[in-house]
Amino acid sequence: MGRNAPCVLVAEDAIDRLEALVHQLPANGHVVLLLNDGSSCDGVVSVRPSVQVFRDAQGREGINAEVQLERPDAPAWHQRVWLDRIRRVEHVDSIMASEN
Repeated sequence: MGRNAPCVLVAEDAIDRLEALVHQLPANGHVVLLLNDGSSCDGVVSVRPSVQVFRDAQGREGINAEVQLERPDAPAWHQRVWLDRIRRVEHVDSIMASEN
């Protein structure tokens, strides 16, 4: 991951929301992400994301995080999603998977 993000957050409530999303994305957890634009994506979280400092296209510094989803049945497939785009996380597995 680079140090640039399409969107950075600076408001405390927005950062708190990102941190709450991080706790809903355990490593090896099978999730469906419902995105702000109405689309969704599903997969297995490769590593729990971490909130980091990034810069947006205008050079403003702020916070964001990115999660990578994988699919065991399609080893070449993966998708990265910025956490600020996630509206809701649904867990497909009933148990929060153990983390690495």
